[in-house]
Amino acid sequence: MNAVIKSLMWLLVAAVLLVAYSSVFTVNETEFAIVTQFGKPVGEPIRTPGLHWKTPFVQEVNRLDKRFLEWDGAPVAIPTKDKTYIRVAMFARWRILDPKTYFVRLRDERSAQSRLEDILGSETRNAVARHELIEIVRTDRDRKPLTDEVLRKDGLGTIGVLPPIHYGRRQVEGDIQKAAAKKLAEFGIELLDLRLKRVNYNPEVLDRIYQRMMSERSQIAQRFRSEGEGEAAKIAGQKERDLNEIQSEAYRKVQELRGEADAKASEIYAKAYNQSPDAAEFYAFVKGMETYQKIFGKDSVLLLSTESSLFKFLKTANPTSAASSPSK
Repeated sequence: MNAVIKSLMWLLVAAVLLVAYSSVFTVNETEFAIVTQFGKPVGEPIRTPGLHWKTPFVQEVNRLDKRFLEWDGAPVAIPTKDKTYIRVAMFARWRILDPKTYFVRLRDERSAQSRLEDILGSETRNAVARHELIEIVRTDRDRKPLTDEVLRKDGLGTIGVLPPIHYGRRQVEGDIQKAAAKKLAEFGIELLDLRLKRVNYNPEVLDRIYQRMMSERSQIAQRFRSEGEGEAAKIAGQKERDLNEIQSEAYRKVQELRGEADAKASEIYAKAYNQSPDAAEFYAFVKGMETYQKIFGKDSVLLLSTESSLFKFLKTANPTSAASSPSK
């Protein structure tokens, strides 16, 4: 009898412990708790951490993350307003604002991520399609792009110049977040932040973009080459002019020096040979001999008049004395 009573007591204690274990649960500071009965929420969500109670065996505890959560979207191809196809990748941060609504409509984070994908992807496509590519790429409208003043002065300032913008990527992101936040609020979700992570061209148009960039750079390079060749020709022409001027000036100096030297030599000769009639006659004889030496060669034939001054010394030559000279 005592054994049976003891067994019953142990069974009662076990049942009490089981009931107590099924009735008590704890809530962490990083989570919400929603008590459901037969799948439907009972009461308000539990937001405070600590020990809480529920009806055993009938009610269940569903836990939701209270912290900031992330959504990282896959790149999608979207056409811009100027019909340029780009691939846009986005990310967002969100949290559960109304746990009861969130649980009733979505149940878990996997469903929430799918809903975020649909809403954020749709709003992103709408926003990108309403704006041109420059609005998506540039950060804001107050940022001024750098320009090459050298190209501007040379008439190439329009190459690579970005058109003016009216919104900028930050405002586009703000519009997407504002539109998506209203739709996500219906699911008990608060959209905290949203950003465009990466914007790139589709592979199909990358080749055309590269060709356009290379064409612009080639045009600039050709302009610089043409200017360089023009400067080189100008320098070469200036060099030739300077060289001709130097040579001309040198030739003039040489002729002047030669003229002055000849004049000086003539003056010296005149002073030397004009001292007496014999000296003058000797000077005439020497010059005559120099002239003969220059004009007479081995096979020279010269026709002279008897009245020619060159024939003067030939007429006065004594052939007898010239013939008898070798015998002496």
